[in-house]
Amino acid sequence: MSLDPPTYLASLQSNIRQRPIPWDGAVRAGTLTETQLGMVRAVDKAKKPEQRQEIVEASLSGYTALFVGGDGQTSIFESAAKHPNVVQYILVLLSDLLESVPSLSKAFFNNKDPYKQLLPLLLSTTTEDPIALLTAHALTTLMSSARDESAATTRALPVIFTYLSGLAKSTDAGLQDIAVQEYSALLFGKIAREQFWQQASETMGPLIDILHAAAGINGGNSSASLWSGNSSSRNNGFEGSLGGGVGLQLLYHVLLVMWQMSFEAEEIGDDLNEAYDIILLYTHLLRLSPKEKTSRLILSTLYNLLEKNQRTLLPTAVLARLPSLLENLNSRHLTDADLLEDLENLKELLEEYTKTKTTFDEYVAEVNSGHLRWSPPHRSEVFWAENARKILEYQNGEIPRQLAAIMEKPWDNDKQVLAIACNDIGCLVKEVPEKRSQLEKAGLKLKVMELMQSEDENVRWESLRALGGWLKYSFESQ
Repeated sequence: MSLDPPTYLASLQSNIRQRPIPWDGAVRAGTLTETQLGMVRAVDKAKKPEQRQEIVEASLSGYTALFVGGDGQTSIFESAAKHPNVVQYILVLLSDLLESVPSLSKAFFNNKDPYKQLLPLLLSTTTEDPIALLTAHALTTLMSSARDESAATTRALPVIFTYLSGLAKSTDAGLQDIAVQEYSALLFGKIAREQFWQQASETMGPLIDILHAAAGINGGNSSASLWSGNSSSRNNGFEGSLGGGVGLQLLYHVLLVMWQMSFEAEEIGDDLNEAYDIILLYTHLLRLSPKEKTSRLILSTLYNLLEKNQRTLLPTAVLARLPSLLENLNSRHLTDADLLEDLENLKELLEEYTKTKTTFDEYVAEVNSGHLRWSPPHRSEVFWAENARKILEYQNGEIPRQLAAIMEKPWDNDKQVLAIACNDIGCLVKEVPEKRSQLEKAGLKLKVMELMQSEDENVRWESLRALGGWLKYSFESQ
């Protein structure tokens, strides 16, 4: 798929193309040879793409050697290494030629190390170094146009991803967009996507931060904000921007990269959701999505993730209230055919899942999600009367162990989780008092006692109620 080049990069390239360079003086100074200058001038004079293509294809090996070196010939990047203005110009020229002459990209890989001259140029102390920016674009264009997945590319990808991740972490939306669009161009195949995921803390993390900003989540516990509904995202009333000041185009490009990564859903889906609460985040973004083109990517990504990880992720989707959101979307006047298809597929997938699930299944899914909210079962006497014993016996006591794990966290931004956990423990003690020892072995009595000192009034109240039930049955059994 083709995207318009980022404005920042396009402007930089345009300025460099128009910049006068004293070529003859460069030859006299030994910066480049007469042969190299002749090849540069030949394609410079050819203004039409077809003319350039004809010139380059007439001497493919020569132009490959010009940029890569080989057969005793020095690369122009080595010759001009001490002259940044020349290097910048040649990098722009290289990208232009790679885009207009597809056969040049393929020819590069006749060299055993096509990246040798370019990778060192990525080493920069600042994210705004034009040489590094232009090099990253040239490398991305080379890899994507050749669709190369060779050993040389596999070795080069980590270096490129590391550089681009620095741009993605920038506070400059222009640099972020360069990184995200280059990511998208590189993620054409499985090898690149696997490497991207291996570097997830570098590559995926900044993209999730951008999505959090779009969702109105800034700092703190993002998961808590989403589960509790405390995010502040809203369309701020003008075209092209979402909550957190994230531009619509940047949002679209980030969603595009995430969609490309969702083709590896079978391998990464569970880990992606565990690390970033991706199902909850995407459900929230879908609710806020201002355009069909962003909704389409969100729906398609959700479908890829859920369809490949039905057992683990569909329960989370139900907890995130995705089914009701899809019903709301269905009532809108949507026109995009792909969006409508994904919407229907998602609805069918979730309907098939929910029609066989009980309230008990929903409760188990909520506990296993690692986050609690005041869903109906917690306050239902009927639910606890019917399911308390079943909860304790489920998978050899897995639910109490999960509750203990949840209560180990401080939940600084969502104290109600601890209040709900205390409520549930109190209900279990009330309905199955003879199983108190099982709860004590899981460490739940001690956690309840500790929470009686909580600064949060609701947590103190629920912990007091839970412990009161414990003491009541302890006295009665004496």
